[in-house]
Amino acid sequence: MPLQWLCEVAGYWQRHFLLIELIRLLIVECCPMPLQWLCDVAGYCWRELEHVVVHVDPEHSKHAQWDDMSECGRPPLGDGMELEGLQRVYSPGDEVVLLCKRGYTPTSGSRTISCTASGDWTKSRLACSTKSCSLPEALGHGYMEFVDIVYQSVINYTCHEGYTLQGASTIECLYDGQWSDPPPTCTPVTCGLPPIPKYGKMVYDRKLTGDTIVFGFGGTYECFPPLVLIGSERGSCSTDGNWTEPPECKLVTCSAPTGINNGYMTNTDKREYGFKETVKYGCNVDYVLDGPVEIECLKTGDWSKEPVCRASCKVGIKRGRILYNGKKFWIEDFEPNRISHADVVSVYCMNKEKKCGYAVSTQCINGKLKIPECFEEPSAIPYQFKYGSLPSEIAQC
Repeated sequence: MPLQWLCEVAGYWQRHFLLIELIRLLIVECCPMPLQWLCDVAGYCWRELEHVVVHVDPEHSKHAQWDDMSECGRPPLGDGMELEGLQRVYSPGDEVVLLCKRGYTPTSGSRTISCTASGDWTKSRLACSTKSCSLPEALGHGYMEFVDIVYQSVINYTCHEGYTLQGASTIECLYDGQWSDPPPTCTPVTCGLPPIPKYGKMVYDRKLTGDTIVFGFGGTYECFPPLVLIGSERGSCSTDGNWTEPPECKLVTCSAPTGINNGYMTNTDKREYGFKETVKYGCNVDYVLDGPVEIECLKTGDWSKEPVCRASCKVGIKRGRILYNGKKFWIEDFEPNRISHADVVSVYCMNKEKKCGYAVSTQCINGKLKIPECFEEPSAIPYQFKYGSLPSEIAQC
């Protein structure tokens, strides 16, 4: 057989065989062994499913030494660790170097481990801790949102209303302990000078310096008399860098007001009235004013709501006692027998079961006063001679 098929001087079978039949012949000539030993094309042999590696004494190539050996798989890795180089299996005596991944820092322990004959790896005390970034300063006129400041953590920045973010809105802690971007800043929104309505002006809240105004600065608009301000009296620099909508200055007039039923106006001039001019109203006898005494010309060119004259009421009983404004009156002594619109008067009713009297209220509504159904008007004789038995005079319920 060709010489190149002999056992290697290193003590292992040569591994580059293409046919198992050739390997078997080589084993017979090079390393005598029982026929039940089989080898594969990689140069490894098996007996009863146990992995056996053939070692050859370099000085005695005709004799083989057979030892049971175990290989090591990939070593276990802790958090944040990786290997320097990587292969599927390792032989006893092989060493590997453990490294910390990017973004992690070695804190203790040896970095080298070895594959033992038992197929286990030696223990390593290497520990890798996550790198941290320094905590940035607080964001003025804004706020930060974050959970941690270690590797791959992020900070989100937001500005308060009226401020604009200058810089990155999100920064990330990198593997080298530095932030991906410098912390941003919040700068106030600015506006130019405010728009001034024609025939008007703005009275600023504080002294104005320069021609740049920051968010929130504002003032009050005024119109030159007799013009009227139509719109919002206040103006301010908004969050979008623009001023709020300015008002207009207009001449406003109201037509002559109309009269009211059962009443009169103190000013009967048939002319146009200017903004905020007023007219007063009154009512005829036995009527009261329901609403404001005075109306005003509004900026819309309309008058404020006019009042109404409401009729007073007569208490519609001939005999009996009433309660009005906290006082008792015999109806014939109640002069004049009138109560104003919206006023309340009470009559007395009898509780026949309990034999006691009680007052029941009723209200005047524009000339109408309803007498409660429980009221029983006494006849003339009891009313004149036995008035002490009337509901208004006996014990009250």
